[in-house]
Amino acid sequence: MIELKKHIVSTINLAYPVIIGQLGIVMMGVVDSLMVGKLGPAPLAAASLGNGMTFLILIIGIGLSLAVTPLVAIAVGAKRFEDCGIYFRQSLLVNSVFSVLISLVIILGADLIKYFDQPQEVQIQAVSYMRILGLSSLPLLLFQTYKQFIEGLSVMRPAMIITLIANLVNAFVNWIFIFGNLGFPALGLDGAGWATFASRVFMATALLIYVMNNKSFKKYDVSFHFRSINVPVIKKILSLGLPSGVQYFFEIGAFSFAVVMVGWLGTNQLAAHQIAISLASISFMAVLGISVAGSIRVGNAVGMKDISETRKAGFTALLLGSSVMLISGLIFILFRNFLPTLYVNDEVVISYASSLLIIAAMFQISDGIQAVGIGILRGLTDVKIPTAITFIAYWIVGLPIGYLLGFIFGLGVQGVWIGLLLGLTTSAVLLTIRFHIRSRQFIHI
Repeated sequence: MIELKKHIVSTINLAYPVIIGQLGIVMMGVVDSLMVGKLGPAPLAAASLGNGMTFLILIIGIGLSLAVTPLVAIAVGAKRFEDCGIYFRQSLLVNSVFSVLISLVIILGADLIKYFDQPQEVQIQAVSYMRILGLSSLPLLLFQTYKQFIEGLSVMRPAMIITLIANLVNAFVNWIFIFGNLGFPALGLDGAGWATFASRVFMATALLIYVMNNKSFKKYDVSFHFRSINVPVIKKILSLGLPSGVQYFFEIGAFSFAVVMVGWLGTNQLAAHQIAISLASISFMAVLGISVAGSIRVGNAVGMKDISETRKAGFTALLLGSSVMLISGLIFILFRNFLPTLYVNDEVVISYASSLLIIAAMFQISDGIQAVGIGILRGLTDVKIPTAITFIAYWIVGLPIGYLLGFIFGLGVQGVWIGLLLGLTTSAVLLTIRFHIRSRQFIHI
């Protein structure tokens, strides 16, 4: 019991700064929506469309940036501290190149919005907004590279603090550029895009300055100084990072397609879906922090070549993640009729949302386990099979069953959500089995 408590405390200490930082990122989106919403429905719709398309592309780059964390954590556990600097510099090189490519894809991909059969006013604003977001992906992925590196060293708080301050930067620049204050022209939705760009530049600059001026990081050579191109290390980063990005793409893509399916059912169902997903995303932020912490602690144990500690670190994270989501699920059930009223007053929408929160409560534990499972398997540098599991769970199990139940068997939006529940549960079970098998073996890296 004492040892379990030690593992839980260690995981929580690593997780909570990530959780707060993730909530800070969510708050940026909330503030953007509130301020853009004052411009009217068309800019708000354009923002939603532009953000959705951008994130589907950007998530590949974010997944790639995650590769450095377990690699550094393993090196720390093995006391190969020189390798930490090598992993960082090569990751910085890879992520810099990919950030340019992703930025270009987003900017050029913005023209695809014209084929989405949206109102002309929405199209024009969404295309312009998405192009600005494309530019902001450059500083975001630079921030991610430094953030994931120091998190591999178990230094979590700086990124959290910088993200929270960035919320203030974002809100202030929104106020200036959206509405045209302090003598600047009113740019509307484009102003929100430039505020996002400014906040991401601030995040990247602040973290870069912190890391480069902190004496504890000097030994890793954290400047833009590439001694050489290390092909074997780059291959290792790509083999770990790209599947991680694809994992997230499969998951986010599945939930995005679920939105499309629910939209076929009607406006009220879509509104209820958005409410329930919004509430579920809050609890997911907590478990995402636990996933990152679990990945780091598993990586450290792998570096020490301690199978027992590897398994304890991983299963502790799974226990913690499922416990948090169990509490979340109970809250959803107890307050299912109240929580939707925070969003709307429409009785029909509230009724639909209330029923969806019961299903959401049921998939909370599965969602927590699968999110942590992906993280702890990444700590083992095991990403290819989990990527296949993610595809099967969402695109072979979840969405097809959701379509059958929702449209063929007439269960409507509840049927789509039962499909998501089964997809998440499939992912949770298979990822847990995968960790059980892989964690019993020595990882050579």
